[in-house]
Amino acid sequence: MSLKSKILLLALLPLILMTAAITLISQRQAHDLSEQEIRIFEENLLEAKRNELQNYVSLAMTSIAHIVATYEPGDKDAEAEIKRILHGLTYGDDGYFFAYDRGGVNLVHPIQPELVGENLIDLQDKRGQFVIRELLQKAREGGGYFRYHWRKPSKGDLEDKLSYVVTIPKLNWMMGTGIYVDDIASEVAKIRSQVTRNIRNTFFTVLMILGGTAVIIILIGVAINVHATQLADKRLRAIVHKYVQFQVNQRRNFARELHDGINQLMVSVKFRVELARDRLLSNPNNAAENLEKAENVLNQAIQEVRQISHDLRPSLLDDLGLKAALVSMLDDFAERTGIRNNIRLQLPEHRLPDDIEITLYRIVQEAITNVERHADANELVLRIWTGDDQIRVDVKDNGRGFNLNSDDQCEGIGLMNMRERAELLGGNFEIRSRPTMGTRVRATFTLEPVN
Repeated sequence: MSLKSKILLLALLPLILMTAAITLISQRQAHDLSEQEIRIFEENLLEAKRNELQNYVSLAMTSIAHIVATYEPGDKDAEAEIKRILHGLTYGDDGYFFAYDRGGVNLVHPIQPELVGENLIDLQDKRGQFVIRELLQKAREGGGYFRYHWRKPSKGDLEDKLSYVVTIPKLNWMMGTGIYVDDIASEVAKIRSQVTRNIRNTFFTVLMILGGTAVIIILIGVAINVHATQLADKRLRAIVHKYVQFQVNQRRNFARELHDGINQLMVSVKFRVELARDRLLSNPNNAAENLEKAENVLNQAIQEVRQISHDLRPSLLDDLGLKAALVSMLDDFAERTGIRNNIRLQLPEHRLPDDIEITLYRIVQEAITNVERHADANELVLRIWTGDDQIRVDVKDNGRGFNLNSDDQCEGIGLMNMRERAELLGGNFEIRSRPTMGTRVRATFTLEPVN
């Protein structure tokens, strides 16, 4: 996996994990909150049903209140009239009133008339509850609610039923009515299904947002990658172009030195030798003078060859190393110019790579050449030190300096050569200068770890 892919994954992974964690926590909280709200909704519905049952029972008691008020024990006509009134009180498809005596015998049941006269004291629902016993107990306690299973007339099946019962005064009958609550369960199931669907839709929405975000991040990463690649290609082409120009300039200078220096000297030697030959044939006494001049010119050619060889690759750098080569070059510079040298070199014990050594040497050489030609300085400080897997070179003079905003100075061939040498090795190059404040040239290179 490439570094860019790892960086992209590092950007996406925390986003995905955080989004997943937030989504799971939110879903859990939403589920718990929805269950709590559903329970509250169910309780509110049941409370409404309880109030409704109380109102029905109150209406029924009001309907028979005038008979109960005049009732005397053993008055069969009054009892029959009360049964008739309760038998006729129905509401909706499944709403009716029932009555039982205190022994559990059914007295009124308009929906299931076959139960009238039957003793149901031991009747149990499918949960094992003694239904009539519990209803009688609630009535004796002054009225109350009881939930049990009973056949629903409109369906014919056993359904969950909530009843409210009271005791009819003087008669000691238990009378009440009930409402089937299967519609409550249906409403709760419908709400729960809707909530579950909403949570699921929210989850998929979050997934879509996460997917869209991931796609956007990937597209941005790809765009940045493409842009960075284009910039890197452009920069590489510029460096290659500068390197080619640098080589062309070096070869041009080398060719010029060969043509203007060594070539002219060798031609002069040739003429001197030819002239000495002619003198030997005509006047041997004058031949020695021409040979001596030819020797002097030949010595000059040898010095030119040595200088060119030194410019191409200093032999001292190969033989004794960078430190000795720099010290020798600075000593020659001080002797030639009279400028004081302050040299502080902290080089590693092992030899530096050849490309870094020659680049450091050339940067120092170009810098002191500029000092000699332009700075009008009397002191030069050279410092080289290593640290943090880097090597730094700093050349500073106390000369006249120059304005960095001046195009003529900033685009000089010497400064451009130093910058290009540093950048070809991936180093950083920096120039600081102010008029009358001197100039500082600094370059930094990264060293590969030594195993």
